[in-house]
Amino acid sequence: MAAFVKDITTQSGYLVITFDSGPPKQFPIADVLRAADIPALTYSQVASIKALANLIVILVRTLVDREVLDESFLEDGDIDLDDIVEAIENMGGDYGDPDLTGSEE
Repeated sequence: MAAFVKDITTQSGYLVITFDSGPPKQFPIADVLRAADIPALTYSQVASIKALANLIVILVRTLVDREVLDESFLEDGDIDLDDIVEAIENMGGDYGDPDLTGSEE
């Protein structure tokens, strides 16, 4: 009897296929991916990500200063300003001194 696919999901490193009977089967993604399938970031793109993070800094700081936003975010305040600052710094931005030039220091 033929097995029919009910669902296809992903799990870290795997495609998980659920059939109409039996347990789901995991298929490793690494076996089918090639380096050519994964786009590489260029040096200019990294600088652009940093500039975008700093642009977000300017927007958030301006909106907080104008009292459009307070220091809590999302509907229930699940994210606060410290979380935003951490995410910005992880992208190379600087909440205290945002730089939009894209140049390296």
